[in-house]
Amino acid sequence: MPYDDVQKFSEAAVNKAKLLKEHPGKYFLRAVMAGFFIVVAMIFSNVVGNTFQSTDPAWGKLLGGIVFAIAVLLIVFIGAELFTGNNLVMAFGAFDKKVSWTQVGKVWLVSYIGNFVGCLILSVIFVLAGASGTADYYAGFIGNKLSIPVGEMFFRAILCNFFVCLAVACGMKCKNEVAKFFMIVLCISGFVVAGFEHCIANMATFVTAALLVPGGISLTAALKSMVIVTIGNMIGGGLLLAWPLRMMSADK
Repeated sequence: MPYDDVQKFSEAAVNKAKLLKEHPGKYFLRAVMAGFFIVVAMIFSNVVGNTFQSTDPAWGKLLGGIVFAIAVLLIVFIGAELFTGNNLVMAFGAFDKKVSWTQVGKVWLVSYIGNFVGCLILSVIFVLAGASGTADYYAGFIGNKLSIPVGEMFFRAILCNFFVCLAVACGMKCKNEVAKFFMIVLCISGFVVAGFEHCIANMATFVTAALLVPGGISLTAALKSMVIVTIGNMIGGGLLLAWPLRMMSADK
């Protein structure tokens, strides 16, 4: 990685930590907006999947993965604070010794909480709006999602955020907006179609399913899944991608 890109990534980490310290309300609102954008993508993806469920589920899965990329596109083009993207950026800044691990932890915590608030608000509105007839669709897959073996769930989460953070890195590095668009769509659709696990997307899914599916879902199973997937996502973005990107830069 050219050193100019190292400086760009580290500067982004410094700016995030600074914004949180000096304008916590603004930072939190940006995290809430990222939660909104994830729910927008979740709605789009699941409505597409539901539409194709009875005719061609394979195409529904592929198209659902492609349209889910709108989440990161909105976050990159409009500007918002996504926990999983921050796993890359903040860890990179810490490995470059531009921010402390205390600052990393604060950014991660606040963005995670803000993402949850955003997911909760927009998911509830989606359900109250009628949920476009997706109740049966959610009921059909939520049980399988919660019953994934712990080991598989963990490694799916690692791979998921490796893909997501590749999309974030491309969004930061590419100067041309068309190039950003295609790289983000390719990376994000890859993790969705592969069935990997994203903690913020799962927040939106679990909240929606809890309100839609008759009898709700197991709170214990949902919390267990969230803990495992969150840790896996942190490792995927913060260790599996951020560390080698910093270590392979031209100044090392």
